[in-house]
Amino acid sequence: MLARKVAVRLIPHALEEFKDLVESEILPWLRKQEGFLDLITLAVPGGEEVAVISFWDHDVSVPGSGWSAYPEGLDILEKILDGVPYLKTFHVVSSTLQNVTLPRLTQAENLVREIGRENSASAR
Repeated sequence: MLARKVAVRLIPHALEEFKDLVESEILPWLRKQEGFLDLITLAVPGGEEVAVISFWDHDVSVPGSGWSAYPEGLDILEKILDGVPYLKTFHVVSSTLQNVTLPRLTQAENLVREIGRENSASAR
């Protein structure tokens, strides 16, 4: 599973409009995308900075290679954005979300963890 985080500053007093646009325009579009699982919208106190985290079942499902691949989203939100959105994609390695199956670690990833544990134990 992957998580894609998009963070951006909003113009003052635009949080409610941002929330409404995400719910009425962006979320319905995302729900049509293959592999889309969920969306969380976060705002800092005061509401002038937001982060939207979308969850995808696998890499191929994440639309485009960056926020620029969302021209519709940019067009919808453009009037309330104060700057260029920042995009980052993460592999979900742990989650408490219900009914989510995370990919198993590869042998190499397990080996790296084992070596890390051995090194920690010998350093004590």
